[in-house]
Amino acid sequence: MSEKGKKTEELQSIKFWKEDNHAIELDCTETEMLDQKINYIHDNPLKEGIVNDVCHYLSSSARNYCDQKGLLEIEFL
Repeated sequence: MSEKGKKTEELQSIKFWKEDNHAIELDCTETEMLDQKINYIHDNPLKEGIVNDVCHYLSSSARNYCDQKGLLEIEFL
């Protein structure tokens, strides 16, 4: 099935993930790296112009980091 997807032009134009994306394990002791990744994720709605402040995006854990109630309980890193 994945071979068919690679060859189908229509599927190539609607992919959500890049072909070379892959999961990586983050070392939880490297706090600078974790902060960088968390900030990158939290800043995306701001960069896309969806919100004026990262704390205003309801579906983001950034709200929890801004001392606001998020949609889900989180464990702070």
